[in-house]
Amino acid sequence: MRNKIMRIPALPAAQDQISFIRSIAPGVMFAVVLALAANFLAEHYTAPVMLFALLLGMAFNFMSSEPRSAAGIAFASKSLLRFGVGLLGARITFEQIGSLGLRPIILVLICVAATIGFGFLMARLFRRHWTFGLLTGGAVAICGASAALAISAVLPNRPDREQNTLFTVIAVTGLSTLAMIVYPILFSALGFGEHEIGIMIGATIHDVAQVVGAGYAVSEEAGDIATFVKLLRVALLPVVVIGIMLVSMRGEAQGKVSLPSFVLLFAGLVVANSIGLIPPVVASFLSELSRWLLITAIAALGARTALKDMFALGAGHISVVVSITVFLMLLAIVLVNYI
Repeated sequence: MRNKIMRIPALPAAQDQISFIRSIAPGVMFAVVLALAANFLAEHYTAPVMLFALLLGMAFNFMSSEPRSAAGIAFASKSLLRFGVGLLGARITFEQIGSLGLRPIILVLICVAATIGFGFLMARLFRRHWTFGLLTGGAVAICGASAALAISAVLPNRPDREQNTLFTVIAVTGLSTLAMIVYPILFSALGFGEHEIGIMIGATIHDVAQVVGAGYAVSEEAGDIATFVKLLRVALLPVVVIGIMLVSMRGEAQGKVSLPSFVLLFAGLVVANSIGLIPPVVASFLSELSRWLLITAIAALGARTALKDMFALGAGHISVVVSITVFLMLLAIVLVNYI
């Protein structure tokens, strides 16, 4: 009798877990199917996979209101994206950061801080909420869609947060693709050498894939430098997320500040990868898993937002993102000349 009494409390928990898995499974599987389709299209049409994931998700917006899939889509757009952002740390080591030398590090630190600050100012200028300025400024300054998702997770839970996040992901992905084509031509026309072009491409283009594409389109040297500079920007993601989280919590629940688990996971993986605790094959697996989780999360996020709601945001939203992108490019050009 005593054994039976001791086992009873464990049964409801197990049943709840099984019930939870069953409730989210249809929606999660739907988001995974969209991610697979987006990856297939990206490979065959050489376009950003994130953009395809967004567009496919938005095309199936009605699934987010379907009772059987709604819970899973919501889970994928929040929990999976945070886990995916955390796993990004497996891509980075302190050795990669140190190999860049002091000059690119100073340039990136100035660019990231100034771009986020400029985003905040532009949001105020175009009469948008300050959280939108931090979201877009951080996305442009760090690593595009991944940074937008990470920053969104620590912003105040406003009614327009998901809508602003999706808009930011679409905007930075589109602008990043345009920059991949235009920036190498522009920087070459301005008379910069391959080394400087690599630094500027890595410091200004939003998404990693577009940085790689633009850099190696110039030369192998420019591609290597651009990739390393971009990784430095990505390495600043947890610092920026923590800073934005502290700003967001100002005046709210003071004294109860805690780091999100995905930020701790990111930082822990960077440290572990740097000291050799993660074998290369495992680091490669975690990096690829992160990529798939983020694609799935963005597809789910797209499914939760109606296209008509995006158009309702107005020209002010577009103006903010474009102005921040142009500001970062001009700032990088100036700093490369003077640092």
